[in-house]
Amino acid sequence: METRINIGQIEPLAYKALMGIETYLAATSLNKTHKELIKIRASQINGCAFCINMHTTDARKHGETEQRIYLLNAWREVANLYTEEERIILALTEEMTLIANGGVSDETYKKANSFFDDNQLAQIMMAIIAINAWNRMAIATQMQPA
Repeated sequence: METRINIGQIEPLAYKALMGIETYLAATSLNKTHKELIKIRASQINGCAFCINMHTTDARKHGETEQRIYLLNAWREVANLYTEEERIILALTEEMTLIANGGVSDETYKKANSFFDDNQLAQIMMAIIAINAWNRMAIATQMQPA
């Protein structure tokens, strides 16, 4: 597979704009575990090898366990491995990533909205939006894991 254009080099202002979302996310109340779970799960769904590699590596650096990383794509089947908070974040991540399948269900939204305040919910949604944008850029340009 041949790597295509490097958007960061060709259109640095576009890349900088996307990095602006990352700067915003770094200043939010979302913890590193939540951010990495979002990034890994969305990247798994989207099939982004570059991002899966990057974010599983980052998650390990932040103390994430191998077991939780390996079982993330089957999180619904391992009831005790992820907290209720993480399960809500993962459900929201899946539904937003697979938006064409009907969007975010009322059930998922109500559960998220009852567990997180409006600011936290907006921050989670922005994290999901950001990784989906990065996945699309990496896949479209055929970025390869290091």
